[in-house]
Amino acid sequence: MPDNYFARYLPLLLQVGIALALAGGMVILSALVGKHRYSRAKMSPYECGMTPVGDARERFSVKFYLVAMLFILFDVETVFLYPWAVLLKELKMFGFWEMMVYIGIVLVGLFYVWNKGVLDWSGTPRISVGTPAMTAGPADAPGSTPVFSAPVEGSRS
Repeated sequence: MPDNYFARYLPLLLQVGIALALAGGMVILSALVGKHRYSRAKMSPYECGMTPVGDARERFSVKFYLVAMLFILFDVETVFLYPWAVLLKELKMFGFWEMMVYIGIVLVGLFYVWNKGVLDWSGTPRISVGTPAMTAGPADAPGSTPVFSAPVEGSRS
């Protein structure tokens, strides 16, 4: 083992140096060798597949924000799995069952938001339990079949 404290970090420094050299070399090589055909479409700004025209203050669906918040929520919850995995042998079966309870709670949250339709981007209305029934004809008419429909978004019940 070397006596110099910084000599222990030499392999890490060497790896970072090689990675930076490779990345920089690829960028410089593509700039020198690559074809440069500029056009109006290539030089226009591109953001999330939407055309960059119109007012910058247009309204977005709340689903964008819900999905972003859910991503952050489940991402942070997933971070707790790493320390558990490192200490699993020391925690033994108690730690295993404790994490199973934790994962169960996370899955309950996932199924809840899935059931609420937050993850559904199809745009088709969903029929859920408790939706009021609308009938095609008089409610007491013999042989009439009730037609169920989901409430329209934005309407207040």
